[in-house]
Amino acid sequence: MTEERAQPATSIEAAKVRAASPIEHGTFIPIALERSVVATPQSIMIELRRGAMVVKVDWPLAAATECSAWLRELLR
Repeated sequence: MTEERAQPATSIEAAKVRAASPIEHGTFIPIALERSVVATPQSIMIELRRGAMVVKVDWPLAAATECSAWLRELLR
């Protein structure tokens, strides 16, 4: 039975290992990202239609709880 032994890396194989990408070795590489330009809505827009009547309401977002209560009462 012949026993196989690990051969030492040749200079070409060793050079390949040294030239490997840092990502392959789990190195953290920080990158700069642009900030999102998406605007957060500042109000609640409601449009109700009943027949020919259209009612549009622009309610402040800070009063969302009150808007919910008003809408619940309106739709009873």
